[in-house]
Amino acid sequence: MRSQSAGTTPGSVTADRRLSCLRRHLEPISSSSSSPSAGTMESSQTIYASPTSAFDSVFAHLAKAPEDPILGVLSLSLSLSLSLCVVVTVAFNKDPSPIKLNLGVGAYRTEEGKPLVLNVVRKAEQLLVNDKSRVKEYLPIVGLADFNKLSAKVIFGADSPAIQENRVTTVQCLSGTGSLRVGGEFLARNYHQRMIYIPQPTWGNHAKLFPLAGLSVKTYRYYDPPTRGLNFQGLLEDLSSAPSGAIVLLHACAHNPTGVDPTLEQWEQIRRLMRSKGLLPFFDSAYQGFASGSLDADAQPVRMFVADGGECLVAQSYAKNMGLYGERVGALSIVCKSADVAIRVESQLKLVIRPMYSNPPIHGASIVATILKDRNMFDEWTVELKAMADRIISMRQQLFEALRARGTPGDWSHIIKQIGMFTFTGLNSEQVAFMTREYHIYMTSDGRISMAGLSSKTVPHLADAMHAAVTGAA
Repeated sequence: MRSQSAGTTPGSVTADRRLSCLRRHLEPISSSSSSPSAGTMESSQTIYASPTSAFDSVFAHLAKAPEDPILGVLSLSLSLSLSLCVVVTVAFNKDPSPIKLNLGVGAYRTEEGKPLVLNVVRKAEQLLVNDKSRVKEYLPIVGLADFNKLSAKVIFGADSPAIQENRVTTVQCLSGTGSLRVGGEFLARNYHQRMIYIPQPTWGNHAKLFPLAGLSVKTYRYYDPPTRGLNFQGLLEDLSSAPSGAIVLLHACAHNPTGVDPTLEQWEQIRRLMRSKGLLPFFDSAYQGFASGSLDADAQPVRMFVADGGECLVAQSYAKNMGLYGERVGALSIVCKSADVAIRVESQLKLVIRPMYSNPPIHGASIVATILKDRNMFDEWTVELKAMADRIISMRQQLFEALRARGTPGDWSHIIKQIGMFTFTGLNSEQVAFMTREYHIYMTSDGRISMAGLSSKTVPHLADAMHAAVTGAA
């Protein structure tokens, strides 16, 4: 070992060694490197550039992925201001027109076109802030216990026999997407059939997340373009031909993107068919209470399947019905045949969640639990929820009447027959492009519009654009 020179300390030698090593990494590699100078701690071994350096990236082969058609510039809009509307495309964001209208993104807006934070949510948050006993410790893998228990009651009903018999296991997840993904991976690991049928069309993320979870995706007919309603016969035929035991994704209410739901009588036929073939229902419940204004009415299809004693999965989200979009609050419930099976199912769900995100966040779930366990706050929530649903229903009626007043060709009754946040207008991609170009109205190219993005002031503008697009007034 070298002796230290005068005036040096062990600490300074260590610092010199680190600087020397760093210098060797930063200097260009030369084929004729000079030998280390005397009096340094450098090794004679040549150090080559890392394969992950900027000169030769291991990711250099990657192509730039396209922006998400709806959330592509979400981060930009949020960084500017939380009060700005989330934009559908970069084009909308750049459009300087004062009359531009965004009808693409699935988030509720007020009559003034602003995002809404429910009063009851603000109250709950204030209670949480003032509670000095609250800490920021990790939640269990399955999440906040009160949130899970109360969420199950919201979707299945407080008097549900499945809950009373402890046949339901519920885990907190990252909103609807996270609940679907956890459920999908659980099924891929533990269920004998790895094929899931999703409606055509459906929410775009369904076809993306289930294959990544390990499931094979097939489609069943759902929407009927000529009638702009449900292709019920096609649905029954496709489910009848599905292999025994296949998983079937069902929208609990307010089908996204069409706004077309089966009637309760049709739901009963679907239930009987699925149970006779041993098909496993997987409900996506993103809009409970947001469709009709009633939590119980919107949960009826799910409760029909639970009432027969069979098993099913339900993914819940509080993004829409509590306006907790950014809090990412959701739950996955699995209804089992017995309490013993439910315990084993929960143990396997933990094995899915632990390596995925370890455990869920606490704040959003605490807001939900605070509201659901207080009778007065729960009642206040249902009043605000109905007000949001009623405004959307009003926008449907106003748009229908505006088109009828203009004599716009076609039967537009589907606008008031469909339900929930979205409407499939029946406009084609050329008509949509015309409306964007001439009227600065933005929507997805399949003609889907978010009724929550409309207001009494903007309905006439949309009706004018639709009339011009349909009549070829360009």
